[in-house]
Amino acid sequence: MKKITPYKDLSWYVKWGSSVVLLCAMVLTTKQITPINLYFHTVGVTGWLIVGYLWHDRALIFINSVALAIFLSGIIYEG
Repeated sequence: MKKITPYKDLSWYVKWGSSVVLLCAMVLTTKQITPINLYFHTVGVTGWLIVGYLWHDRALIFINSVALAIFLSGIIYEG
C-alpha cells in the first residue's frame, strides 16, 4: 500500500500533536476530570480541523467543525 499523506510537513506535526492531545483528553474523560478534558478535546479537534483545511479534506473539516462546536458549547455550559 502506497502512503499518500505528507511526511514531516506542517500537517504531519499538527496531526500527531493533535492526536496525542486527543488521547490525553480521552484519558481525562475516563477519569472524569472535567472541565479540563473539554479544553484538551477542543485543542485536539482544532488541530485536526487545521489538518483538514491543509489537506482540503471535506470529511475532516466537517467532523471536526461539528466536534469543535460541541466542545465549545460544553465549555460555555460549564463556564
